[in-house]
Amino acid sequence: MSPTPTDAEAEAEAEAEAPEPTAAERICSLLSATSSVVVRARGEHHGLDTPVSVHGSRLRLSAPLDSGLTLAATGDTEGLAVVLDVTDIAPVAVRDRVRARLTLAGRLRLAHLADDGLSVHLHLDVAHAVLATPYGTSALTGADLDLAAPDPLALYEAGLLTHLADDHPDALAALTRLLDPQLLAGQPEIRPLALDRHGLVLRLDHPHGHRDVRLVFPEPAGDTEGFGEQMHRLLTAAQTGLPARRA
Repeated sequence: MSPTPTDAEAEAEAEAEAPEPTAAERICSLLSATSSVVVRARGEHHGLDTPVSVHGSRLRLSAPLDSGLTLAATGDTEGLAVVLDVTDIAPVAVRDRVRARLTLAGRLRLAHLADDGLSVHLHLDVAHAVLATPYGTSALTGADLDLAAPDPLALYEAGLLTHLADDHPDALAALTRLLDPQLLAGQPEIRPLALDRHGLVLRLDHPHGHRDVRLVFPEPAGDTEGFGEQMHRLLTAAQTGLPARRA
């Protein structure tokens, strides 16, 4: 008969199994929420202020009609070989605000003229992707992205995080009751760093450094209303002393 796990062992196992988005889902979410990318092609860098429409490994973005990138894409019938760079910046002011750096390689093709007549839509077929975060680096293929989709909260993450940081410091203080007390030694500043359907990531900022802790929602949040419900359940757990999963 297997020995019964202790409370500490059960908690450690729960934390180890804490759900979070896959690397492919993170990439799709980052792309769908960004409005600024850099395209490298033929030794030149092209900064674009454009939303990115994500359809698996095929992306759609816009560029000015008279840009060098548009001209290069128009003149390459096989698809222009490009590298796309995206930087994920935390919407809330924290130390080390870069949450991830994404690099995509693929072929860029002209799709069609935009409705405004001043820009064009471009299609990028992604062959390879590299996502680098403070916790590690993941290399994926376009086929991996075809199996993923953006997180349902990706487009709302920035607004939800800034609202939580600016308008609900009391809620952040309450959530600290779910953390290991040892993490709160020295009274670190608590800031919301990231969120997705599975949970909320808090940044514990000490004078000598920082640590990030994920609080897992009791159930995945499928939309902003679901996020509110799961936050309420976390706060209830904090106020009543119920255990919560974290990683």
